[in-house]
Amino acid sequence: MSATPLVSPVNSPIPDTTTLTPLLGASVAELTAWVQQQGQPAYRGKQLHDWIYHKGVRSLADISVFPKQWRATVADVPIGRSQIHYRAVAPDGTVKYLLQLADGQIVETVGIPTDKRLTVCVSTQVGCPMACDFCATGKGGYKRNLGRHEIVDQVLTVQEDFQQRVSHVVFMGMGEPLLNTENVLAAIKCLNQDVGIGQRSLTVSTVGIRDRIRQLAEEHLQVTLAVSLHAPNQALREQIIPSAHPYPIEDLLTECREYVAITGRRISFEYILLAGVNDLPEHALELAKRLRGFQSHVNLIPYNPIQEVDYKRPNRDRIQAFVTVLKQQNIAVSVRYSRGLEADAACGQLRTSQKSQG
Repeated sequence: MSATPLVSPVNSPIPDTTTLTPLLGASVAELTAWVQQQGQPAYRGKQLHDWIYHKGVRSLADISVFPKQWRATVADVPIGRSQIHYRAVAPDGTVKYLLQLADGQIVETVGIPTDKRLTVCVSTQVGCPMACDFCATGKGGYKRNLGRHEIVDQVLTVQEDFQQRVSHVVFMGMGEPLLNTENVLAAIKCLNQDVGIGQRSLTVSTVGIRDRIRQLAEEHLQVTLAVSLHAPNQALREQIIPSAHPYPIEDLLTECREYVAITGRRISFEYILLAGVNDLPEHALELAKRLRGFQSHVNLIPYNPIQEVDYKRPNRDRIQAFVTVLKQQNIAVSVRYSRGLEADAACGQLRTSQKSQG
C-alpha cells in the first residue's frame, strides 16, 4: 500500500506548511519520521499518534504535551479533520452526517448502531461516476476522490459523536471505492493498524471495475468484498447500471472467481430488488445458475426510494419468492432491510446536497 510521504528527504528544509499532506492517516513510523525531521525526539511521534487517533485532536496547537514554542511553529500543519455541516437522526438511531472538507466539498457518512456494534458507512469519493439508475449519489455526478485522511476522518467523527468505539466499517457510501484504490487501501491499513479495527470487520463494495478486483485480491487482505451485481444478465445490468456496458457480467464474475481462488474468502453479491424490473422468479433462477458453485453469499436489498426515479420496492411476498428460488438452488442468501430510511441515510439514498445546519 502506498501513500503520499509526509516528509521531505532527510536534512532537507522544513517544508511549507501550506503544502503538507494532512497528518491523519499516517502511521507511527511516518509520524516519528516527521517529528524527527523538525528536530524533535522520536518519542513525540508516538505521542502525536496517540493524540490524533485516540484523543481526537484537531490542531497541533492543542497537544499539551508538546513544547509550547514548537506547537506555535507547527500550528498550521493540517491534521485533516472535517467539520460536521449537518446531522440527521433516524428513528432507529442511525445518524447521517454531511461533513465539510477542507476545500468546502461536502461528503456523507452514516453511523449505524445496534446492540453489540457500531458500523460506519464511509464514502470514498465526492459524488460518484458510476450513475446507477436507482442511486441518489449517481444522480449528482462526480467531483473528486477522497484522500486517505478524509476516509479515516469519517470513522473518527462517528466514533466521537457516538462516544462509542466503531467496530465495523463498510465502504458503501458515496463513490466507487475501486476507482480510488490507492487511498482506499491506505485507509484500510490505517483503520486496521492505527484505529484498531480488524480487517475482517471491514467491507469494500464495488460495482466492478476491470482488473481492480484482481488488484485487491493480490493485496491478500482479510476484508470482505461486496460486489453490486443487481441483475442476472448483462442487458438488464446495463439498464440499471449504464456504466457496466464496457465490463460484461461474464468477465466480472470470472474476476470474482479469481478473487476467491487467491484470497480463499467468499464474495458477497449485493442485489437491489426493484419491483417488476429484476425481482421475478425467473431472474432469481438465472442468478442462481450464474452463481452455482461460487463461494459467495447474496445480499438482497429491497429498494430504498429516491425522488429522481419512480422505482418501487417489491412487496414481502415477492421478496420471499425470490429468496425461495435461490435457496432451492442452494445459493446462500439473506435479505437486508436498510436502516436510516427516514433520514435518507439508507443504501442508495446518499447525495451531496448541502443542507443548512440545524
